[in-house]
Amino acid sequence: MTSSTSTVAAPDRRILLALAALLGGAIAMGISPVFVRHAEVGPFTSAFWRVALALSLLGLWARLEAPRGAKSPPWNRATVIAGAVFAGDLIFWHLSIMNTTIANATFFATLAPVWVMLASRALINEPVTRAMLLGLGCCLAGAGLLLGTSLAHAPQRLGGDLYGLIASLFFGAYFLAIRFARRGGSGLGAGLLVFRSSLVTCAALFVVAVLLEDMLLPFSWTGVAALLAISLFSHVCGQGLLTFALGALSAGFSALVIFLEAVTAAIAGYLLLGEALTPMQIAGGAVILAGIYIARPRRQDG
Repeated sequence: MTSSTSTVAAPDRRILLALAALLGGAIAMGISPVFVRHAEVGPFTSAFWRVALALSLLGLWARLEAPRGAKSPPWNRATVIAGAVFAGDLIFWHLSIMNTTIANATFFATLAPVWVMLASRALINEPVTRAMLLGLGCCLAGAGLLLGTSLAHAPQRLGGDLYGLIASLFFGAYFLAIRFARRGGSGLGAGLLVFRSSLVTCAALFVVAVLLEDMLLPFSWTGVAALLAISLFSHVCGQGLLTFALGALSAGFSALVIFLEAVTAAIAGYLLLGEALTPMQIAGGAVILAGIYIARPRRQDG
């Protein structure tokens, strides 16, 4: 009896910890557009610094989590793919932020869970449950309510909207690659995985920034502070906590974290910028939370 109880309770604690990490990662990633707008460098350069400035802390995390005297596990293909597709996500996400409204960029980014759920079974052999699909539907409806009239349709913003759509494809691929790398006894801890994948991301973004932009440094301390903030909050905390959570949670459910970014952005606007929260936005946030609750992991029978 005691053994059975502890066997059930241990996974439950692990799931709860992963859910807490997922929530924290969503909050950290949700404020990134504000920092990108104040970085005083181009979208590719800000993406590069977001990752480059995080490497020292991520490397420390990877070292601290490794058992003393243990041999570091070898690199694998999923880690490289995760780093490469995340570079693509950041490139098109930052382009979207700079070329359309933050509301539009956020809305198109919320399509990533759609691609994750469509591809989960085929690419990483993870089932998508009916509850997850219902939760996704609720989250999409909630995002529409939350963003509401902030969404703007204008010909001059079509390019930025398209960038946001492409970013969602890359981000969906990132979820799948990280989930694949974290499961199956690969020996990769969250810190080592996010550090190694970030090395790949950083190298790719450096090449793009050098080739396509002519200013690699901000011209004031405000820009420096923005780059430090996006690195610490959005990458170390956001991506780090997300990678940790994907060790225990499915890619399909974890992808719903993107909708929490929209909720975070609305709350931040209310608390920090004095923006009003309309009843429709509050309802949208509530519907998103309900959708995530519906899709939540459930205890396995038996």
